[in-house]
Amino acid sequence: MNPRNGGSARDWERHADVVVVGGGISGYTAALTAQARGLRVLVVIKSVVGDTATSLAQGGVAVVDGSVPADNVAAHVADTVTAGDELVDGDTARVIIGDGAAAIATLQARGAVFDRGLSSLKRTREGGHTHSRIIHAGGDATGAEIQRALNTATRELPVLEHHTVLALCTTDGTVNGVAVVDADGNRGLIHAPAVVLATGGAGQLYSVTTNPAGSTGDGVALALRAGASIADMEFMQFHPTMLFTPRSSGTRPLISEAVRGEGAVLVDAYGKRIASPDPRGDLASRDIVARAIATHMHRTGTDHVYLDATTIDGFAARFPTITAYCRAEGINPRTTPIPVAPGAHYHCGGVVTDAFGRTNVPGLFAIGEVARTGLHGANRLASNSLLEGAVMGERVVQPVFEDILIRPRSEAGWQCPRETPASHQVLQRIMSTHVGVVRDSEGLDRAANLVAQAEMQTLGRQSSFADQNLTLVAKAVIAAAQLRRETRGCHTRLDHPYRDSGFARSITLTMRDGSFTTDDMEAPVRA
Repeated sequence: MNPRNGGSARDWERHADVVVVGGGISGYTAALTAQARGLRVLVVIKSVVGDTATSLAQGGVAVVDGSVPADNVAAHVADTVTAGDELVDGDTARVIIGDGAAAIATLQARGAVFDRGLSSLKRTREGGHTHSRIIHAGGDATGAEIQRALNTATRELPVLEHHTVLALCTTDGTVNGVAVVDADGNRGLIHAPAVVLATGGAGQLYSVTTNPAGSTGDGVALALRAGASIADMEFMQFHPTMLFTPRSSGTRPLISEAVRGEGAVLVDAYGKRIASPDPRGDLASRDIVARAIATHMHRTGTDHVYLDATTIDGFAARFPTITAYCRAEGINPRTTPIPVAPGAHYHCGGVVTDAFGRTNVPGLFAIGEVARTGLHGANRLASNSLLEGAVMGERVVQPVFEDILIRPRSEAGWQCPRETPASHQVLQRIMSTHVGVVRDSEGLDRAANLVAQAEMQTLGRQSSFADQNLTLVAKAVIAAAQLRRETRGCHTRLDHPYRDSGFARSITLTMRDGSFTTDDMEAPVRA
């Protein structure tokens, strides 16, 4: 039988203690930590080693380690809570931020080399932070250095490249393995009492994004089908300053927050500063800056603004990666303002977990961007993502280890989804047009209807699992955005422009009988 049509045939089987799905900072950290605990680990990645969102991260890691006398964990937590616009779980934030220094030390022990000053790691400040606590590697290649070190450290780990997870295997509501398929269509079943999702985000929902091609919401979709809860799906963070060119579509490089931290300012085509309602101006949190840019573009009928970095001495040495991107487009940042526009960057929502990565489904864990730990709330504070990945990659192994000891092993069976997806390109047009930086009721209703129409048009056609996953996640984002009738964090409703205290809570969704349900309101979009 063909699993694409709901069958369960398989060509091979393997056994492991834990399957880690994803090879970025959170996934590889979890795999290495689990291996050190004596667990049999198998890593599954759908592309090749190193093709991750982690490797593209220009910004650094926000971490407090006592080297900046005026800074401390409480201040970092306070900045995180402020950026998250009342939806951050303070206890979770304290745990993750408090574990940051130890996680960085572990990364260094595994070979990551961060930029140093005279006596300690060099630190900069980014938007939303009250102190200079961001560490970098290679100036603006922090993610690439972390990925390089982890790739080297995991060389002895078994890694299945070019393998797509088709489904989480469950028995009586407990996850006990994964079904996979390789690039040649060979199907496999991996039996394991613990599965850790570290699949990244869903940036490919949008036609302009900083995310790699593999960011198709796989982990959220897999978890939903297995019965897991998801939350904060409406909060897609748009980075305010992606490099803009007339052909700006697909994956585009961002101009790091650190550039504004070093003194660059946002201006229009005439060199006039773009007004921000926040007293922090260009160093406000990302949601505020992206909203200010989008509002300016909407008012002036333009498709981009400029980031003037001409006053930054030694720009090329400080930002070599960004300089190379700009020069490839014929732009000299030392003499010419850089054209920029907001683009999809980071999904603040995801699979609901506790501070150890546990989901509500036994045997299933989630870490990194796919997870909603409560750290980010309605808007992620800059450079908290690599921090979360490093910390949660370590923390998740404790409950994984405990579960393996107490839960009996069982043989895994599986069924593939029978969903009808919209095409990737159609989804991107719908989401970019109607569910972008600014939204309203009419546009969100239009998006829901267009997705339903697109599904009808593809009924009965062969489709990829990426398209199935993207479609399911798109409907969850739209549903949550319709339900949140206010403006909060990186969710901006033009028809509800103010924050509403009645929505000072997360919107949690689950799938039941083909529909999204939530505890306190009716979700309007069918799954």
